[in-house]
Amino acid sequence: MSVALTEIPARSTDEGPRLKQWTREECEVLEKAGLFDQERVELIEGELISKMGKKQPHVNTTHRVIDWLNTVFGSAYVRYEAPIDVTPEDNPRNQPEPDVMVLKRSFDEFARAPQPQDLRLVVEIADTTLYFDLAVKAPLYARAGILDYWVFDVSGRRLIVHRDPRDGRYASVVAYGEHEMVAPLAAPESPVRVGDLIVS
Repeated sequence: MSVALTEIPARSTDEGPRLKQWTREECEVLEKAGLFDQERVELIEGELISKMGKKQPHVNTTHRVIDWLNTVFGSAYVRYEAPIDVTPEDNPRNQPEPDVMVLKRSFDEFARAPQPQDLRLVVEIADTTLYFDLAVKAPLYARAGILDYWVFDVSGRRLIVHRDPRDGRYASVVAYGEHEMVAPLAAPESPVRVGDLIVS
């Protein structure tokens, strides 16, 4: 006699498929072999995260943020979707590519990925990745000591600013509404209205 299944059994630690945990070294081999030619990925906590398929609000907001940061810092210091290093302990399993970053010196001076101390500001644009940017990337960036980390919550029309990294987390996390003004730590004289940068 059949019985209705009302609960899914708890998963044991030795049950089911195991996910492959990747390293930067392995990803470099795959990239040289051309396996990433059709899809851009970033390595976060040993997992390959697709960077493809951004929706139009993400694209439009990213362009507005870049245009504004270019006027504040100059286009030679603003990069988008480029890899950065984090802490030496996190580097083997992580190579994040923030949506936008502001460097302390011109990007053409870098022979390798910028280090945390080379960054003035790191920005992620979240239309479908809000939890990931807040729960996974924020601790990664905090451990790296990145002083100013912004997450644009596109659908919520707000900006979540992370500052004061301590002990692997940000001691200050403040959400600014679309009508509020905020300025980068590195350019306190250049505030912007949050809603002017978000296209939802």
